[in-house]
Amino acid sequence: MRAHYRTKVIVAGDLAAVLASFAIAFALEPSVPQGGAVAWLAYGALAAVVGFWRLHRLRLHRRIWQYTGISDMLCLLQVSLISAVVPFAAWWVMQGEAHPLLMLHHAAGTFLLLTAPRLAWRIFCDKYSVSKPAGGRRALIIGAGSCGTMIAKEMMQNDGVSVTPVGFIDDDPYKHQMDVLGLQVLGNRHEIACVVESHHIDEIIIAMPSVSKTQISELVNLCKTTKAKLKIVPDLQDMIDNRGAAGRMRDVSVEDLLGRDPIRTDLEHIAGYVQEKVVLVTGAGGSIGSELCRQIAPFAPSKLLLLGHGENSIYTIEMEMRGMFPHLPIETVIADVQDRTRIDSVFAKFKPQVVFHAAAHKHVPLMERNPAEAIKNNVFGTKNVAECADAYGAERFVLISTDKAVNPTSVMGTTKRIAEMFIQSLDMHSNTKFVAVRFGNVLGSRGSVIPRFKEQIVKGGPVTVTHPEMVRYFMTIPEAVQLVIQAGSFAQGGEVFILDMGKPVKIYDLAVDLIRLSGYEPHVDIDITFSGMREGEKLYEELLTNEEGLSSTKHNRIFIGRPAQLNRKELDFEIRKMEKVLGQHPDDIRAVLQHLVPTYRNGGATAAG
Repeated sequence: MRAHYRTKVIVAGDLAAVLASFAIAFALEPSVPQGGAVAWLAYGALAAVVGFWRLHRLRLHRRIWQYTGISDMLCLLQVSLISAVVPFAAWWVMQGEAHPLLMLHHAAGTFLLLTAPRLAWRIFCDKYSVSKPAGGRRALIIGAGSCGTMIAKEMMQNDGVSVTPVGFIDDDPYKHQMDVLGLQVLGNRHEIACVVESHHIDEIIIAMPSVSKTQISELVNLCKTTKAKLKIVPDLQDMIDNRGAAGRMRDVSVEDLLGRDPIRTDLEHIAGYVQEKVVLVTGAGGSIGSELCRQIAPFAPSKLLLLGHGENSIYTIEMEMRGMFPHLPIETVIADVQDRTRIDSVFAKFKPQVVFHAAAHKHVPLMERNPAEAIKNNVFGTKNVAECADAYGAERFVLISTDKAVNPTSVMGTTKRIAEMFIQSLDMHSNTKFVAVRFGNVLGSRGSVIPRFKEQIVKGGPVTVTHPEMVRYFMTIPEAVQLVIQAGSFAQGGEVFILDMGKPVKIYDLAVDLIRLSGYEPHVDIDITFSGMREGEKLYEELLTNEEGLSSTKHNRIFIGRPAQLNRKELDFEIRKMEKVLGQHPDDIRAVLQHLVPTYRNGGATAAG
């Protein structure tokens, strides 16, 4: 039926309900005088007019009955009361007679006649209008609150969703064995494994968007012991702002396993050194560099310089930034940090006041096979940018470093350690505040272990792990970058800031979790094989050298390693020696690295300790 005619039918039906309820109330109340037909017709007409007025004001004739809920019931109750009370009051005033039972019968009858067809249609739609395809997945919903019921309701009503809710899990003992939307609350979180097995659950949906990351991590750890695939509902506001609840569900990710709560950021201090400043980000097209751009932009720098060697990656982040921050002055610079003349011209033209140096070669095995390139980019590239920052009066220089720089066993880690040493030595004689920020692996960065595992799982395995005992520290990219920017606000000069990476994660356990989160059983559906440690790798990473010690900052996730006491002249001499051996045999290059960083153990794949 067309909307126009449907509205007319609904309005006529509602008016008929008001009048019919009055007639029924009149017949049920013997104490009402039977005379005065005109007066009683006026009574009924007034009830109809008042009822129509409230129905129209509340737009009840434009509401879809399939979604009738509590708010509709309250509106209908209001209509019923007003359409009964107003004529009653008018009769009382004009005739001097009160018939309260007539009023009550009228109100009750109106409410019943208005709500009955709406509820009947709602029940019909819920029970019979949706036909689920045979063989659909069976889902267990964790959280019988507003979000969980929203998910269940949409699954039950949406024929495009091939998942059938079976029941709920909730920690509230009051809800246990109770029904929500006709589905039973089957137990608390500790009964998940039993419920999954006994009810043949294919999919678990965590519908608790308001709980902490720690609680989500606990739930994920309980769920991953089952064979059911895991999904999670994101932030509820984001879900509401976009599309339906079921459509906004996502697969549970490794980030959920880390269980770290959102970082507390001191916005005032960050704005103090970034706002209205010319900010340069080198390596702006990379994983860390691009995220630095995204998180610096909201602090309104006077200009943001995106410097990178690869034109495609710089173009990509430029288009993204211009879309997200159309009024922010952005300059894109295609340059190689190894080209001193080009870097000098960039600083001379733009005079950046804050520099985040993220440009680097980072892949350990590749740099083992190409040590000269690691030195050129990580050491001499850093040297070029840092010396230009000093020469052109930059206020702060923040080097993005790595835990692989501590007691390094790889060329990459050693070059990053030399970069740290160089900026610390430069800081002793410069007005620029030079600092380094050191952290471990970031989840999802290019070439990192998580994307590789996911690709292998999609292909059906096997998932390759280098060593069963290898452990690493992990952070999300936004998490790491947020702390990098925060650490920059604490800079006094010469510090190495160490980010709290949480507990180290065993890579084998990570592979097992990813397989289970994808809905498979490790070593049954997807095999895990060990490929052996690659050159330059060690079993576990460290965050501090023996000389650095550790002290706290104002932020509970950022710590300071004590600045090293370095002789600038000796360091410059050693770096010049390094430059001369770049074209020589890799063993000669490694020997110079060993001399400059005595803790560097050139032995290929070794265990740290």
